[in-house]
Amino acid sequence: MQGEIGLGTYTLKGNECTRVVREAFDLGYHLFDTASAYENHKAIGEALSDLNRDQIRIVSKIWIQGEVDDTDIAGSIERACDKALQELSTEYLDIYLIHWPDRARPLEEMLKSMEQLKKQGKIRQVGVSNFTEHHLQDAYDAGIEIDWNQIEVHPLLSQKRLIDFASAHGTKIMAYRPFGKGKLLKEIPLFSEIGKAHSKTPAQVILRWLVQQGITAIPKASGTEHLKQNLDVFDFTLTEKEVSALDELNRDRRTCEKEFSEFDY
Repeated sequence: MQGEIGLGTYTLKGNECTRVVREAFDLGYHLFDTASAYENHKAIGEALSDLNRDQIRIVSKIWIQGEVDDTDIAGSIERACDKALQELSTEYLDIYLIHWPDRARPLEEMLKSMEQLKKQGKIRQVGVSNFTEHHLQDAYDAGIEIDWNQIEVHPLLSQKRLIDFASAHGTKIMAYRPFGKGKLLKEIPLFSEIGKAHSKTPAQVILRWLVQQGITAIPKASGTEHLKQNLDVFDFTLTEKEVSALDELNRDRRTCEKEFSEFDY
């Protein structure tokens, strides 16, 4: 099963965000990733509001560190979701994620409240972001089904063990920062070497490596050429030798780590 390519919108705001999202749709994108913390819901809603809702999938994330009240978990989560729906001018979210975990908080109760949103039809799938294997296990032990885990994945951070563990429990993977904020493209000659063999760019090689594993990738792009190139990865296949060479690049190197990250759990 192949993954797909969506559009990441982190740092895109205002009129530029609206323009890029609409252009992306016109070019063939159907999956759009955002978050309350990105402060661009309204701009995305403006870009997508006149489209057939069945043609697009919207992912958003709740910032539990600022939007969830532990004394009223269900109520505060529903209010955060309702705000997102209003700003995005939509009746439901296709995927709703907890943006960052915090084990000092009642995560299982939060996820169960999100399951209630699913039953109400306000969201279609429940997911998380930046969860480790242990975070996921805690949720599974509580009887919670996690549809998605959005994590940083690229050849220098392959996350093989986490991906295999999640997949074994029916949790799909969505990869953010597939280019490691662009650093990988400049540092690793192998991407260019493999790209030349297929008449593809280094970025396209990385995206193909992801989708060939069944991982959905959400690279950010704002220019027309990059938007087009990111979608143009379904007409070639990496050989087993090429995949192995890319796999061997793993260094467990992150480009996204916050002071409150729980990657050591």
